[in-house]
Amino acid sequence: MSGTWFHMTAADLGREIDTGRINPVELAEAYVDRIDTHALTPRIYARRTESRARAEAMGAASRASAGFRKGLLDGVPISWKDLFDTAGVATEAGSALLRGRTPSRDAAVLERATQAGTVCLGKTHMTELAFSGLGLNPVTATPPCLNDEAAVPGGSSSGAATSVAFGLAAAAIGSDTGGSVRVPAAWNDLAGLKTSSGLLPMTGVVPLCERFDTIGPLAHSVEDCALLLAAMQGARPVDLTGASLGGIRLAVLETMAMDGLRDAPAKGFADACQRLSRAGARVERLDAPEVTEAMGLSGVTFTAEAYAIWRDTIEAAPEKMFPPILERFRAGAQVQAPDYIAAWRRLEVLRRQWADRTAGFDAVILPTSPILPPNAERLLADHAYFMAENLLALRNTRIANMLGLCVLTLPTSQPSCGISIMAPAFAEGRLLRLGAAAEKALR
Repeated sequence: MSGTWFHMTAADLGREIDTGRINPVELAEAYVDRIDTHALTPRIYARRTESRARAEAMGAASRASAGFRKGLLDGVPISWKDLFDTAGVATEAGSALLRGRTPSRDAAVLERATQAGTVCLGKTHMTELAFSGLGLNPVTATPPCLNDEAAVPGGSSSGAATSVAFGLAAAAIGSDTGGSVRVPAAWNDLAGLKTSSGLLPMTGVVPLCERFDTIGPLAHSVEDCALLLAAMQGARPVDLTGASLGGIRLAVLETMAMDGLRDAPAKGFADACQRLSRAGARVERLDAPEVTEAMGLSGVTFTAEAYAIWRDTIEAAPEKMFPPILERFRAGAQVQAPDYIAAWRRLEVLRRQWADRTAGFDAVILPTSPILPPNAERLLADHAYFMAENLLALRNTRIANMLGLCVLTLPTSQPSCGISIMAPAFAEGRLLRLGAAAEKALR
């Protein structure tokens, strides 16, 4: 039976633990053994936490046998991106600059998830300091893409996505500053949730841009995303029963998001829209000029904050960095304080304009990424190609970060092509119910 466990949702594994058909200790050992023997493990896991996993699984097994499970995820093994602090285990955020950095306490969300009974398998590889959407990292490791092992998997939560896609974790926790949950989720045919800024505590999470940084799950299903979010909140999960697309009004964002779509993402998105319509949703077109202006402010707001946070660390040893990532950080040095403040003041105005324009819709939809995963070797060999593809990979996802939204990406009929559903900040409950209904329509 254990061979089938690696392809089950986290929720289904939890239900099997509930019935007694799966013992959490046996489940953890199966994952530990698979990770130990899988050829791709060194490219996916930065560090493993076998002793912790076994101890947590034993606790889950005791609770299950006594009839006191903490919830559906109690005893389910998951992975964590290598920017979440783990007590006594190095957390290096994919960078040689942080080599050997070992925190004494878990990140707040890891503490909460552990209290909910999840089992920590280890830390997954990521883009250096989380500052790229491609998942290419020659400093540590570049995980493979599920549908093309010569391609990058998307970033920066690259190992998080591939740990789930290749059956090395039941689900994963990543972070999203400009698309770092959604791009790797889409490129590896997973569901991924970008939460609202401020919804989850960032204590113990290595930052990139604190005003944009968010935390989110990558998983096989919307239900898994809902359960993982609740675990990190220390709250009850949203009830997804009875979710329907009947009477739902969706807007297809035409501004920027549909420009230059490559064939497969365009086909996947068009098919997804048809399926959502057949399931009862009313799909309309929307132009939003404020999107273009907001995106024009991203270079000022993102790079200035990222460089301000990391300048001293970077400039003490810039030779340790992958040059394209170093270049992205250093772009922030050119931003003047008045321009940064003015950009944020204007962005708040644009966010209000967006809220007014979209108030009559239940959600706004768009292709998660306009491109397919690029070839890793070509990205390494061609600097201009790297920069162009990275900007394209993150173009559509960054819209939600700039506008302060929560977003769910779901797979479409085309491999490595996702559809994103955007909702207002702190509307995760409504978004997840809508996503559960959409998921059924898209299958």
